Amino acid sequence: MKKCTVIGGGAMGRQIALNTAIHGYEVVVCESFPAALESLESWKEEYLAGRVAKGRMTQEQVDAVKARFSVTGDLAVACKDTDIVIEAIIEDKQAKTDLLSKVSKLVRPDTVIATNSSFMVSSTFADAVDHPERLANLHYFMPALVMKLVEVVKGEHTSQETVDKLMEFGRSTGKTPALVKKEEDGFIVNNVLKAIKEEAYRLVSEGVCSLEDLDTAVKLGLGHPMGPYELDDMSGIDVRYNVLKRRYEETGVKSYGYDMISKLYEEGRLGKKTKHGFYDYE
Repeated sequence: MKKCTVIGGGAMGRQIALNTAIHGYEVVVCESFPAALESLESWKEEYLAGRVAKGRMTQEQVDAVKARFSVTGDLAVACKDTDIVIEAIIEDKQAKTDLLSKVSKLVRPDTVIATNSSFMVSSTFADAVDHPERLANLHYFMPALVMKLVEVVKGEHTSQETVDKLMEFGRSTGKTPALVKKEEDGFIVNNVLKAIKEEAYRLVSEGVCSLEDLDTAVKLGLGHPMGPYELDDMSGIDVRYNVLKRRYEETGVKSYGYDMISKLYEEGRLGKKTKHGFYDYE
């Protein structure tokens, strides 16, 4: 595979795209919101300039990356002659279904279609995609330019050829892929993390400790790079809200932290991307 399309130029999509371009692929980012497109371009320039300033890339390498990296608001243009499409839009089932249905009709029959969804397994969208054997989850972690892991999730509809292609794609873009052999919401990491977050929200909700002290304890006591509340700010309060909301709708049971997350979401405090979440980032 040589050409990659990333749909969604938000915090996750832009990092997936730039990481892929840095590793030699031609990358097109499709983003429908003009403000997001403008933000993406300025972010790319700033990030690459920083790499040169820190001596991690030469100006010649940066120029080559820029030549391989383009953005568009036109889905058909983004999907033309691409080898792999990575969907990285909002965690909304209907939005993803509509998008993936359009994508599957715009790309070649052999183009791999991957969803970066954190919790929605790809079989959720299999009926909407032509040739669903080429559909799978390819789950990155924030920050995608730094984190080495990607989870490749094989659904019953997913062919082994697609799995092999995604595993190799992960390796060729500097990642270490972990294979999830059968679908389960949350995959590997988020299922382990779910148990940690449930306890983290319970302890703070019941007044056992402050969220600041909990984050400190997890970092210094367990060796995690950031605490659960810092992690939700990093990945996005809206992402966490959609996960907890879906769980509540399916089970009728509120997870610990649901009310805390809902309040932040309603206030527009979505974490680092809005400079306000559990913490302030002015």
